[in-house]
Amino acid sequence: MRCYNVRTTMAILNRLDKRTGITYVYKSSSYWDKKKKQPRSKRTLIGKIDPETGEMIPTDGRCKHLSTEGRKQALLKKEQEIVEQQSVREEEDKRLLADTRRTFCGATYLLDAIAEKTGLSADLKRCFPKEYRQLLSLAYYLLLEDSSALSRFSRWAAIHEHPYGQDISSQRSSEILQSVTENAKMEFFRCLARRRHHEEYWAYDSTSISSYSEQLNQVKYGHNKEHEPLPQLNLLLLYGESSNLPFYYRKLAGNIPDVKTVRTLLADVAPLGINKVKLLMDRGFYSSDNINAMLTNHYKFLIAVSTTLADVKRMIKEHGSSMRNLDNYDTQHEVFCLTEKIDWFATKRSKKDDGEVQVTPRRMYMHLYFNHARAAEDELRFMKRMAALRSELESDARVEAHEKAYSKYFKVSKVKGGRKVEIKHDVMQEAQARFGFFALMSNEIKDAREALQLYRNRDVVEKAFNNIKERLNGNRALVSSEAALEGKLFVHFLGLFLLSYIKKQMQEHQLFSKYTIPSLLDELDSIEMIHIPGKTPLVREVLNKQVQLYRAMGVDPPVGILS
Repeated sequence: MRCYNVRTTMAILNRLDKRTGITYVYKSSSYWDKKKKQPRSKRTLIGKIDPETGEMIPTDGRCKHLSTEGRKQALLKKEQEIVEQQSVREEEDKRLLADTRRTFCGATYLLDAIAEKTGLSADLKRCFPKEYRQLLSLAYYLLLEDSSALSRFSRWAAIHEHPYGQDISSQRSSEILQSVTENAKMEFFRCLARRRHHEEYWAYDSTSISSYSEQLNQVKYGHNKEHEPLPQLNLLLLYGESSNLPFYYRKLAGNIPDVKTVRTLLADVAPLGINKVKLLMDRGFYSSDNINAMLTNHYKFLIAVSTTLADVKRMIKEHGSSMRNLDNYDTQHEVFCLTEKIDWFATKRSKKDDGEVQVTPRRMYMHLYFNHARAAEDELRFMKRMAALRSELESDARVEAHEKAYSKYFKVSKVKGGRKVEIKHDVMQEAQARFGFFALMSNEIKDAREALQLYRNRDVVEKAFNNIKERLNGNRALVSSEAALEGKLFVHFLGLFLLSYIKKQMQEHQLFSKYTIPSLLDELDSIEMIHIPGKTPLVREVLNKQVQLYRAMGVDPPVGILS
């Protein structure tokens, strides 16, 4: 962490001694007391005022042996010397003033402290010994300058303190991004993973990043979550559920669905050197193959499952009404909940050439939930969709993407003068019976309330992706080469790590009622540093509210700290 000094000042004071009638002259110097951690002052007697001439007589006794006229001449000579010295000092001050510059330091000081506190800077230095300061500076820039391109870094760096302390040209930033090798990146992930709590679950999710580039191999047309008509790549992220800190990401081709990424994740996790793996996933990752793979690798997991799953449909049919009583009500989440132990028949293909499939029953916990508000929302959304589908059929304005839904919920027949659209009431009633219900499945967590609380923490991942896209300007892969893309994603990840720490501290200290993350950073970013040639940089005033923000972040404010 960079540390800063506080300005020392000096003044000349006249003090009248009422007992003797003599006016004494003192030199007063202010300084910072390291022990008491507060400003102090020191006075030194340098002379007294001659009552006849009004001039100062130095305390060393000079001029006492001279006559009055001689004393006047001596004092005039002394005054001339003082004027000349003052003139020299003024010229020097003008030169210093011309070379003096101001920079903003408050927000980057916070990021420095967080990087040091979490071990981020140490791990980065270990894995990228030559480029770690530049990588941190680029991450700070993307975090503090919302939606700004890396090409504008020079302008920002000229007025901000940052780890590298120098300009990074556009050409140099490209070179730095391309220097992020896969081996160094994986070693960095291993360092981060070793710092996480071994008992915490990993929240796992994906997002799509659109790109205009035609030069990137993994940019493909796929299911874009923002429904934009652009090719994309997929980004996977692992978060510590309790720490709220990310420690791993991976990019994949944009046409790979979520359900296909779990086996990739399982292969990637092994090099991280973590024995106990616990995954927290939404239902987009559910498949029997994924469940079998996690069981085979002895991973613990909590995953959302569809209400169309056989065991869930059975539980809704058997307990859907009876579970809605006070004993099953969770006041914290305002849901009714119920848990059943079920048998999952895990399959594993034999390593022998005969291709024999081994089936092993494994105990699983299925958690069922019902929420009245969700039931009303489900019904309204379902009816709006059904009405739109029927309107498309009646007007013969069929949408290709809706063909499966047409055949599932409606029967269309030709009649004289047009067509007849009939509702499949039994199918709709079956769908309506599931309104308000949702389910989670785990091979470890036995309690429905505990499972739901853990799953709700998963939203840190979803919000993290929003932070990547919105705050870190990562919604477009604005690079033209694979190497540059890898580097830019890595810098985004560093920024996301710092952002995640700030967010958690703000939540714990109820700061979101007063600040957003950008406004908090802007509040600290206003703190200035003065750079005078040949002197230690000086931090300008730090307001009390800024001090409180630093302390809420678990960081000592830059007040009275010596360089």
